[in-house]
Amino acid sequence: MNTLKVGIIGGGSWGTTVAAITARNSPAVLWARDAHTVNEINTHHRNEKYLPGAKLPDSLRATTSVAEAVQNADVVVMGVPSQCFRSVLQDVKPFIRPWVPIVSLTKGIEQGTMMRMTQIIENVMPGHPTGILTGPNLAREIMAGQAAASVIAMIDSNVATALQGIFRSGLFRVYTNDDVIGCEIAGALKNVIAIAVGMGDGMGAGDNTRAALITRGLAELTRLGVAMGGKYPTFAGLAGMGDLIATCTSPLSRNRHVGVQLGKGRSIDEIIKEMSMVAEGVKTSGVVLELAKTYGVEMPITQEVYCVITGQKTPSEAFKGLLRVKTRAESDPG
Repeated sequence: MNTLKVGIIGGGSWGTTVAAITARNSPAVLWARDAHTVNEINTHHRNEKYLPGAKLPDSLRATTSVAEAVQNADVVVMGVPSQCFRSVLQDVKPFIRPWVPIVSLTKGIEQGTMMRMTQIIENVMPGHPTGILTGPNLAREIMAGQAAASVIAMIDSNVATALQGIFRSGLFRVYTNDDVIGCEIAGALKNVIAIAVGMGDGMGAGDNTRAALITRGLAELTRLGVAMGGKYPTFAGLAGMGDLIATCTSPLSRNRHVGVQLGKGRSIDEIIKEMSMVAEGVKTSGVVLELAKTYGVEMPITQEVYCVITGQKTPSEAFKGLLRVKTRAESDPG
């Protein structure tokens, strides 16, 4: 077993899955807000609310105390939704030791500040190495033992390599990448594209439509990501194309589910109300448009998704809007 101790913040599906993976490699403590979830993990080694039927390692401990989760941790993993990321990190701050690496699992952008999660970490807790674990990682498939791959992105490649062993387990392979910006932007923006693809599926569009949206969506998120400082190859890799395909096509995808329900004519409030987990793309879409304006990048798919989410258009009207967008050479950066 790895001697590094891991503290995981967030008892949702992905936070619990990563905690289960790390517990097989290192001593791991998971913080969850809900006392019932904590008791269920400690007593029955399950988290039925988020991972029904999945057996968690006996070695994984859970707690409702942030201090208990992080005060002895050599690595802290943040797995909470983007819009409460900063406030939870503030709760973590008094108990984390200096220079401990902090790895984000969150695929979103903060409203108001337009900050990526690693930027929030650097803002709240300067001096800590920061990174992100991202890729085509559907929690239930990984817990079922199906093969998957992910990327740990950190500027310091030595730290990233040292952490590979914590997150790697069985058929779950972990690669390193030094393009934190590209990996983080790809992870956040693919959720918006997945809503668009889901809307098409919900309206009964075919495979051709789905393929076109995924492909043009990849071009769209790549344009913004590169403008913000990301590297082109990142968007063709696991954090970009890989994650986009999984999120846009899997019935397990929360963001695709939102899109499907929108395509069937349901309201966003109605859809969100019945979901137990957060679909990051709903709130990310507006922030992405602000970033696009800042960097002078056209993002027609994101624009139409935002119009549907805010009730300005129906899904049918949004698709008609996309058809009116002027087509150029496919390689054109605009």
